[in-house]
Amino acid sequence: MSSITPTQVTRRSQLYRRHSELGAEFEENNGLILVKAYGSETELAQAKELGLADLSTLPRTGFKGAGAPDWVTAQGVTLPRQPNTCAVQSDAGLVAKLSYQELLVLSDLNATSSMIEKLNQCSVGEQTYALPRADSHCWLAVTGSQAAEMFSKICAVDLRAHKFANAEVAQTSVAKANSIVIRHDLGSTQCFYILTDVSATEFLWDCLLDAMAEYQGKPVGIEALRALV
Repeated sequence: MSSITPTQVTRRSQLYRRHSELGAEFEENNGLILVKAYGSETELAQAKELGLADLSTLPRTGFKGAGAPDWVTAQGVTLPRQPNTCAVQSDAGLVAKLSYQELLVLSDLNATSSMIEKLNQCSVGEQTYALPRADSHCWLAVTGSQAAEMFSKICAVDLRAHKFANAEVAQTSVAKANSIVIRHDLGSTQCFYILTDVSATEFLWDCLLDAMAEYQGKPVGIEALRALV
């Protein structure tokens, strides 16, 4: 077990007690606490089949308004062409276009992306409003070859590969919770990011684990996700 505990930092996931109960080993990254692993030697293989990871302490932000697309572009952000798609940035961050006027910005898995800090420090342009997604939404990831089949039990959108391509975004219901689902594959492994209101964090985690049980899905740490890339 790591000597690092979530209570040593001011910002931690709402799920930290559940992680501790599962024997999680935590890592500290620039003041962020993440689940590194749960101590299983087969965690990487688990992530390739069906894994669930908590990314809720990684940086993220958002912007909305008629001027938002032009403003973020002026800051060096590469925007996807169409709504409900996403684009990887030069620093490995991710930008999802939720509508023509609303953007979601996510860090890379190593939290090394400088884009979010830069955008948050800049004064927003006219008709542009900041949306503090780190405070409003949790961030989970479901990975593996059985992920789309598992989602068929609890998601209103068909997430199978031939229906929901890599880099597509869906704003839908997952376990009856309004969610943003982003397909962002890690190497050759399918990965779905799920962002939901923070009030539903524990509910969604439990529902996903329940839905995954049929397929022997289990929680995995961020170390396994990084190894997929």
